[in-house]
Amino acid sequence: MASEIDLKLVTATPVSEGVDERTLERLDAMIESHIDRGWYPGAAIAMARRGKLIRSTTYGLARSVAAGSAADVPADSDSLWLLYSQTKPVLSSVVWVLVERGLLRWHDLVADYVPEFAAHGKGEITLSQILTHQAGFPSAVLDENAWEEHAEMRRQVCAFTLEWTPGSRVAYHGASGHWVQAMLIEAVTGRDYRQVARELVLDPLGLGEIHIGVPDAMHPRTVGAYARDAAGQHQLLPDRNKPEFWRAGIPGGGGYATAVGIATFYQMLLQLGQLHGSRILGPRTVQYVTRNHTQERIDERFGMPMHRGLGVHVRGETPMIRGLGSTAAPSTYGHGGVGTSYSWADPTTQTSFTYLTNSQLPEPLHSQRLDEVMNLAHASVVEV
Repeated sequence: MASEIDLKLVTATPVSEGVDERTLERLDAMIESHIDRGWYPGAAIAMARRGKLIRSTTYGLARSVAAGSAADVPADSDSLWLLYSQTKPVLSSVVWVLVERGLLRWHDLVADYVPEFAAHGKGEITLSQILTHQAGFPSAVLDENAWEEHAEMRRQVCAFTLEWTPGSRVAYHGASGHWVQAMLIEAVTGRDYRQVARELVLDPLGLGEIHIGVPDAMHPRTVGAYARDAAGQHQLLPDRNKPEFWRAGIPGGGGYATAVGIATFYQMLLQLGQLHGSRILGPRTVQYVTRNHTQERIDERFGMPMHRGLGVHVRGETPMIRGLGSTAAPSTYGHGGVGTSYSWADPTTQTSFTYLTNSQLPEPLHSQRLDEVMNLAHASVVEV
């Protein structure tokens, strides 16, 4: 357990792991120029390779008076950044563990485990369709009163109504699919999904730097959540800057972590389910969930193929891909957070990389800067 074993990554220099320091310095300069131009108050990156941490840097402010916070707080290695949808792979990894242990099956119906989910024509939806954004209810949302009242959460999830026939389309389910996953975790374990995530994934890997539900004592470490408006000013997002949100651990977008924590999570996947001798998944499971399950079908939210795995998405060989970098190897996989961040793992180089910021940028600026940042990160790995 994490209390007995320190499983954090050992540190190494970039040159010792075949990474070009000068390219990383250019990446630093790019991020600092973003802050100088007012794109976001602060940022953090982490790069790991072959089980070793080779770069961890923070920039600017975790909280900014100019953006509506009570005081300027510099970003540092203890800052907990809102992951937005980067929470999704962490939550889905709990489902992966439960499938491997025989409590769930990929192609079973959700209603096999929660019979009332069959309401409103949802009886034929499979777990695989939930994980690959094919369930048919991308716009469904939960009320805030269901964040802590989990019987109410289950009731509202079962009341979701279809927008189209399940399996007929691929369209990003920004929040709804992961509420279903949370409900399933609770249905088959009998425990709060946040507790199960801690016990089955985070604690065994020593990932005390990732939180699905931030403990009250850690609230001062949370980074401000902002959005850049049309005038270029950062506006505080009230619904994401309050204790109720920090505690909730919204499964599709409310996790918090350090950059090192997320880069470490992806190192576990690159090492096929284990980290420094602590294993949570078997290699075949990791290979299965990081495979392209939707092929070249268009994700209607993004207007391009997103090559959906079962919790992550894959680079593939299309000309464009969101967030992973144009030059990424086809097998590279990862996930992003709305308007702010992205992380990826490259099996060809055993490299993981995390980039987190604290203000949402509008499109097309967000995707453009992601491509620039990620292509520099990929270019820095010079010894394959």
